[in-house]
Amino acid sequence: MGTYCDRCGEADPADAAAHAGCRAARELEPPRYCAHCRRRMKVQVVPTGWTASCVEHGTLDSSAP
Repeated sequence: MGTYCDRCGEADPADAAAHAGCRAARELEPPRYCAHCRRRMKVQVVPTGWTASCVEHGTLDSSAP
């Protein structure tokens, strides 16, 4: 992960237990916030996957590792 949680947008804490719910949800959901700059991303979900775009840092997709 980057500087911010890509699900809730909060600062990514050193205490991983604080974001256990976010990590669990991210197994089924696309990211909603850019982990680098905390901007809300444009997310598109289709039956075959998802894409999430940050205006500053580009696009992620469900096929990315």
